[in-house]
Amino acid sequence: MTFEGKVVIITGASSGIGAETAQEFSKLGAKVVLVGRNLENLQKVASGCGSSDKVLVVQADVTVQNDANKIIDETVKTFSKIDVLVNNAGIIEIGSIENTSIEQYDRVMNTNMRSIYYLTMLAVPYLIETKGNIVNVSSVNGIRSFPGVLAYNLSKAALDQFTRCVALELAPKNVRVNSVNPGVIVTNIHKRGGMSEEAYAKFLEHSKTTHALGRPGNVQEVSGTITFLASSTASFITGASLPVDGGRHAMCPR
Repeated sequence: MTFEGKVVIITGASSGIGAETAQEFSKLGAKVVLVGRNLENLQKVASGCGSSDKVLVVQADVTVQNDANKIIDETVKTFSKIDVLVNNAGIIEIGSIENTSIEQYDRVMNTNMRSIYYLTMLAVPYLIETKGNIVNVSSVNGIRSFPGVLAYNLSKAALDQFTRCVALELAPKNVRVNSVNPGVIVTNIHKRGGMSEEAYAKFLEHSKTTHALGRPGNVQEVSGTITFLASSTASFITGASLPVDGGRHAMCPR
């Protein structure tokens, strides 16, 4: 796989899956646009992405429409085109139908779905020009149902449907759209969502029984799948939701 001469936007690039994905694309020759809210972290990620002329840092909140406009405008101004959009930015919040506030619901849906809808709208004309592609970072929660994270489940199920619909709409224009659906991956997302250190340690231990391969995953396993889907190696794949979850999507309680 090579991305020489390609321009790749990665949202949520300041940590976790996004940071690793940015560095993976960079190793494969891409010019990368790192998008996130934490400028200090973005700059750290940028330092691992090769020469400065192949890296653009955009401090932005994807839920703010003016910031989304800035992401596209600065990318095109700097690199003149867009080849790949990786919609990775996302949040998780804990709550059931009994205690998820409507404010929580709006926050999760605005970040995990509405922002992706809008940024994709802005990027599509440029992706049509380059016959590029989109990779959305969804979750096994979009495929299977889990209690206790209701708004998150809904947002990821919506994202998978968005992936399929947009794939069909853009296929005649040779733009592919796919998603990856990670299981439990060792990042900071759960702790940022309100899980304590102790609860997170128990969660990771429990993940050994909820994933067929007997462990949680790591960011490299997801970034490798994202770059595969974005590459010409996957040129006949579109509308797919690809689990990267150690088999969790295939499991049933016994």
